[in-house]
Amino acid sequence: MEVVAVDIGGTHARFAVAEVAEGRVVSLSEPITQKVAEHPSLQLAWRAFGEQLGRPVPKAAAIAVASPINNDLIKLTNNPWIIRPQLIPDRLGADTWTLVNDFEAIGHAVAQLEDEAFLHLCGPDTALPGKGSITVCGPGTGLGVAQVFRHGGGYDIIATEGGHSDFAPLDAIEDALVKRLRRTYQRVSKERIVAGPAIVSIYETLADLEGVPVPRLDDKAIWTLALEGKDSLAVAALDRFCLSLGAVAGDLALGHGPAAVVIAGGLGLRLKDHLLQSGFGERFVAKGRFRSLMATIPVKLITHPQPGLYGAAAAFAQEHAQ
Repeated sequence: MEVVAVDIGGTHARFAVAEVAEGRVVSLSEPITQKVAEHPSLQLAWRAFGEQLGRPVPKAAAIAVASPINNDLIKLTNNPWIIRPQLIPDRLGADTWTLVNDFEAIGHAVAQLEDEAFLHLCGPDTALPGKGSITVCGPGTGLGVAQVFRHGGGYDIIATEGGHSDFAPLDAIEDALVKRLRRTYQRVSKERIVAGPAIVSIYETLADLEGVPVPRLDDKAIWTLALEGKDSLAVAALDRFCLSLGAVAGDLALGHGPAAVVIAGGLGLRLKDHLLQSGFGERFVAKGRFRSLMATIPVKLITHPQPGLYGAAAAFAQEHAQ
């Protein structure tokens, strides 16, 4: 059957038509992206998608949202839209529907995509295991964390808020970074260090340590400078980000006891080449007495261009499989 897959973030809502069968995704169309700021509600963005699609919209919806899921009222974390699950059939014309957290959707994508959709980062160069736990974490506007547990040909997804657990600094630079952030926040979570906006704090901390005055730049400007290699301090901030992401991924692996780790998210994909060349892998295994254990865990990067859409459709396929 056909289903409209929707991936709603803080800035964009992406729509595509997926074909699903027997609990799995068969195909996914090219996405149509709507800017959240241009539509007052999901219903109006859905209508605009239908106009762009140019044909009848399937009467099934698979929706991933950047928010915890509840049955009454969903207020998106970085998005003014409000979703009332019980009104989805009436507002969207969907006879059947699935609603999941955005990183739960990523977990479904990890569980269903083929090996070719993953790039090896560090650890043993083996395929994702057919059994056991896989930790999924992804830097974006925030830091998403989920677990995929494979068993006997099936799988379960555990949505978590692991990105909001405390960050553990490992050297003097991270000590300085945490100290700086504590001026603003009572506690410093992993998300404050290894999500997209964190590059600003890293950049400004390095500038303070170097005694170099820098202009006030937003995260988009600093990421552009870093990824284009146009500013040495921004490049240093990028390197530090990769180090900290490796440490955080390793901490999550210790907590989950997984057989593998997958880095996801749009920012993770943009960092593909830098993660391979950085100290990410060394920081991942640097867990003292558990270093030898950490070295046995394969770490991958998901390279599918739309894992949120794919995962939303996969979640629908699993829930409504006959």
